[in-house]
Amino acid sequence: MRFKKILTAGVVLSLMSFALVGCSSSSGSKESDTLKITMISDLGGINDQSFNQSAWEGLQKAEKELGVDVEVIQSKQVSDYAQNVETAVDNDSDLVIGIGFQMDEAIKEAAENYPDQKFAIIDHSYENQPKNVNSIMFNAEEASYLVGLIAGMKTETNTVGFIGGTKNPIIERFEYGFLAGVDDAGKGTKVLRQYADTYSDAAKGKAIANQMHSNNVDIIFTAAGDTGSGAIEAARENGKMAIGVDKDQNSLAPDNVITSAIKRVDMVVYNTVKDLVNGDFKGGEISVFGINEDGVGIAPTTDKNVNKEILAFVKEQTEKVKKGEITIPVNQKEYDNRK
Repeated sequence: MRFKKILTAGVVLSLMSFALVGCSSSSGSKESDTLKITMISDLGGINDQSFNQSAWEGLQKAEKELGVDVEVIQSKQVSDYAQNVETAVDNDSDLVIGIGFQMDEAIKEAAENYPDQKFAIIDHSYENQPKNVNSIMFNAEEASYLVGLIAGMKTETNTVGFIGGTKNPIIERFEYGFLAGVDDAGKGTKVLRQYADTYSDAAKGKAIANQMHSNNVDIIFTAAGDTGSGAIEAARENGKMAIGVDKDQNSLAPDNVITSAIKRVDMVVYNTVKDLVNGDFKGGEISVFGINEDGVGIAPTTDKNVNKEILAFVKEQTEKVKKGEITIPVNQKEYDNRK
């Protein structure tokens, strides 16, 4: 671990004198050999019932099972990212994990400034991947396709909805994967779409969902962090159906959340720490997790509110995705070419 402050000459002389009278500690070493992992949350925080919470659960599991020290620094606004990453580095972290694509510039800058520091970032990769950064990506369109199949088959009004956080390539994977799944359900279902431009405003998510419900939408899939909890609350109050994201959100409204598009952020965070412990940190690499890697899928509680016939169809389509027989779009161009 590098020095972050330069010792004065007087302090150096004191340490040398202390060593001469029998001190066995070596200067410059940490108090403990235990690895320290620091996670920087995105704006939703670790109680967002979604992306950040899943990552934190994976890190807590690593602390319990792998014997590492863990810490989380929660971001309140975008301007916090760079300072939070700097704080994590200054705290002698062996690995700094940035949660979410919005942290891309902060991680990149820190990686350049501290080439000996190890970093990981969820949901972003770089054109010129830094050698000290492991980028972790998900085929979110695959999970979104599966919940789109469920929405398209289960809707009673033939109108469903999608609420995104901000318009960007990561959330578009959810959007167009979902649209493709709804289409492949074969009922000609209409999809209303809107972006909330936030990942932390449950009230706005609820307001958008209420408006969609008034326009005949009976199922809404939200990929917007904690904003989605508002849409789920609206579904519960209005007697509608909702689809969760990132982790199994059925517990938020057991009778209304019919499924969730799972991204195993907890699993990949745990495995990233495990790689570090085993001396196999994947710096300079882009790690991608999809259905074949068990990195995405549908929630295990789906069978509570979705019948066996629909689940059988979803399973059949899942196998086709695994075999490459179904191409799932990740943006508008690919979706338009698919029609």
